[in-house]
Amino acid sequence: LGVFLICTYAAKEATKKTKKAKLYVPQIDCDVKAGKIINPEFIAKCPPGCQDVKYRVYGTDIYASFSSVCNAAIHSGIIDNTGGKILVQKVAGHSGYRGSFSNGVRSLSLPRWRESFLVSEGKPRKGVTYPSTLEYSSSKSTTVKSGNDRVDVPTGDAVRKEYQTSPVPTPATQMATTTPTPTTMMTDPSTTTPKPTITPAATRTTTVAAAAKTRAGLHRVRDIAFRGTSTSASNRNILRPNTGIQRQEPVAAFWRATGSPAHLAVETDSWKPGLSLFDTGFSSKEELNPKPLESISQGNPNCKVDLSFLMDGSWSIGKRRFQLQKQFLGNMAQALGISSTGPLMGIVQYGNDPSTEFNLKTYTNSKDLRNAIEKIPQKGGLSNVGKALSFVNKNFFSDANGNRGGAPNVVVVMVDGWPTDRVEEASRLARESGINIFFVTIEAAAESEKQNVMEPNFVDKAVCRTNGFYAINVPSWFSLHKVVQPLVKRVCDTDQLVCSKTCLNSADIGFVIDGSSSVGTSNFRTVLQFVANISKEFEISDTDTRIGAVQYTYEQRLEFSFDKYSTKQDVLSAIKRISYWSGGTSTGAAISYASEQLFSKSKPNKRKIMILITDGRSYDDVRVPAMAAHQNGVIAYSIGVAWAAQDELEAIATDPDKEHSFFVDEFDNLYHFVNQLIQNICTEFNSQPRN
Repeated sequence: LGVFLICTYAAKEATKKTKKAKLYVPQIDCDVKAGKIINPEFIAKCPPGCQDVKYRVYGTDIYASFSSVCNAAIHSGIIDNTGGKILVQKVAGHSGYRGSFSNGVRSLSLPRWRESFLVSEGKPRKGVTYPSTLEYSSSKSTTVKSGNDRVDVPTGDAVRKEYQTSPVPTPATQMATTTPTPTTMMTDPSTTTPKPTITPAATRTTTVAAAAKTRAGLHRVRDIAFRGTSTSASNRNILRPNTGIQRQEPVAAFWRATGSPAHLAVETDSWKPGLSLFDTGFSSKEELNPKPLESISQGNPNCKVDLSFLMDGSWSIGKRRFQLQKQFLGNMAQALGISSTGPLMGIVQYGNDPSTEFNLKTYTNSKDLRNAIEKIPQKGGLSNVGKALSFVNKNFFSDANGNRGGAPNVVVVMVDGWPTDRVEEASRLARESGINIFFVTIEAAAESEKQNVMEPNFVDKAVCRTNGFYAINVPSWFSLHKVVQPLVKRVCDTDQLVCSKTCLNSADIGFVIDGSSSVGTSNFRTVLQFVANISKEFEISDTDTRIGAVQYTYEQRLEFSFDKYSTKQDVLSAIKRISYWSGGTSTGAAISYASEQLFSKSKPNKRKIMILITDGRSYDDVRVPAMAAHQNGVIAYSIGVAWAAQDELEAIATDPDKEHSFFVDEFDNLYHFVNQLIQNICTEFNSQPRN
């Protein structure tokens, strides 16, 4: 009996220890977005200080997956700015994410997104095993260590990156295993989520090492196959019309060994400003993909972009290089995974004049698209890239051609050498229309040829940002296959497609500021701070949102126009320098003045937004000037303080009045409307059809 009792007690103690196994909670940074974490459900710890406008949040209660996880948790009230544990659950994409101001965080509205998440108190749900490490999507190689050996394993587009953020004890019974792949396990037998696999470290390292050896053999095959194929821009003898430069057709042995992969192009997307893909960040171990690209029958819903390739059909490219260009475009179609729910791709060929080979809705799968690309004949002529960009901007991204509105518009320009016309103005207009322009330049001008280039630094003048992300320079047409996967990753990275139109980068915003005597010097400075707080929320540049300001009393004064300042810091400094005028209140005349001096000079593809701040009734009529502004496309917001007349505020505001007019009893309370005003601007923008 005594032995039985002792055994029973020992069993209970063991059960208690098992039940009380500690959950190690990984910590995440404030800027981590839910979409970057692969785990479908996880508990994580947020650090202090995540309540910041730079950590964007989209939605209310249910959030778009490119929101900051921690700031969304603060917005929902699960934690505060001191941080804490949260539970995150991934759910399906959603339509109509609603913006709101809650717990000191302003979330933005969004018409739709491919993935959502819910955030709740950081307590484990019954029957769910939570990971002690989180898996992050990345393009970089993972590292496996065994003793003193280190093996880098390139793992393609979706790589699992494990971060251990809490110290995990390693008792003797665990020394032979590696950290299991974090996987959510449900007790529901209908779940299809796989159970985590625990692999002995020795076996896993051996497998990785064997894979590395196999890839090394493939590298040797590739080195032999492509050795001696590199050519420079000065070694071709095809005549580039009107330039006087002859370019010699390269001669190369081009073959692929039996059993080698059909596509040899996986690369880390590590670029540095001012350097091409081949100048930096490219290593031989990342050139090869052991798996050939296969057609994705379902497409790639995580890459919903509307994509146009500008194909160089000029005579200077020659027949062989034109064929290599078609092979590259076919490989791009295959790697993208063309579908009606994912990326769509059309092609415009340019020479003297551009023409559409096929538009976005012509082909909705990769196989048909590749077959069509193979049949494209060469146009010939010059390399008029500027004319081609103008053509695409005016004609390609239309509803009739399959443009989907909510998908980012992307143009990839293929250029052999350099253009024979100017691209700067055409590119600027395209960018302002929300088109993201990428350049792939092949065999660019050598030093001895640069005097023949019509527009030096044409790529920097054309792209959205001159940080290297939008430009890839390839030294040889025979190296073009290397850039397939890096380019796919870039055009699909919607977070970095900064030229896409959003509510924060596509407006001309004119502030009309009451400088009458009733405002007073101190309150006027408060108004200027209100104007600055609104302005700093927008992306300001000569191609993004622009800011202008008018001050009025009986008279009007243009403080600065839309084209005066092109950086956020310059705009904020200019607002701070506005001096108080003092006088009467002629609001109607001020609206007319702003229409003539500001909004008549607004760019055609910009939304014209007027924000008028006044503290009293106008001495003149406001209705007729306001109606004229509305008819000219100006979206008017009116903000009244103290003695402002409600009927005038409603007459000035665009319909519906309740969403465009605000009233506050004291100047010191103006700041309450900053978030509401920006939210209304974004909600209205998201409800409008656009490219």
